[in-house]
Amino acid sequence: MPDFNDGFLGVPARPGKPREVGVTHVIDKGLNLRDIEGLFDTAGQFVDIVKFGWGTSYVTNNLEKKIALYRSFETPVVCGGTLFEAVYGRGRMDDFKAWLVEHRFSHVEISDGTLEIPREEKLELIVDFARDFTVLSEVGSKDSDVVFAPYQWVEWINEELAAGAWKVITEGREGGTAGIFRSDGDMRTGLLDEIAHGVPIENVLFEAPTKSSQAWFVKHFGPNVNLGNIPPDEVIPLETLRLGLR
Repeated sequence: MPDFNDGFLGVPARPGKPREVGVTHVIDKGLNLRDIEGLFDTAGQFVDIVKFGWGTSYVTNNLEKKIALYRSFETPVVCGGTLFEAVYGRGRMDDFKAWLVEHRFSHVEISDGTLEIPREEKLELIVDFARDFTVLSEVGSKDSDVVFAPYQWVEWINEELAAGAWKVITEGREGGTAGIFRSDGDMRTGLLDEIAHGVPIENVLFEAPTKSSQAWFVKHFGPNVNLGNIPPDEVIPLETLRLGLR
């Protein structure tokens, strides 16, 4: 898809799809086929990857049709990391890989936000899956009471990139209440500055489900910051933030 056609306002340059920077990662919590068609009719130019939230992909009746529809719009889909963790906790990794291949997933998310995976084992899983899939790994806990030091975030993100992750996601939950956020929704801005200082920012995907967090990221890191867990009805509003039109 071509770059955004500026027109006459002199807005910031935005690369066309497929993008490596300025990625908008959208969460699908159970969209139907008509919803998907409407999203792409209106905002498809700005949707880079879609995540089937949590384990929704496992219980969706029309999964094949949904994947085929997203594929027709040249947009990859990925299962939420919670499904990966459910698979890991049940020891069904081989079955999971076969299921991903059967449904022609090109991307996979590897996370440890709800259960503990030994550090070296998580890195080995990233290496393993990266042979056959584009890996998005995730750092941070879904428990708002768990707080990691900034140097740990930086170290873990760099390790996971070195292991083969395409992007590393910073945990924020779909409501912005954990990980890079405090339980009351306030952002851990000092942590985010440390991450930006210690990691190539183009390789990080920041979960930013709220307008205030999206605005903060665009203001601090520019229009081509990678943002995730974007609700479908926020795709165009986010793009206007990126372009300075909101």
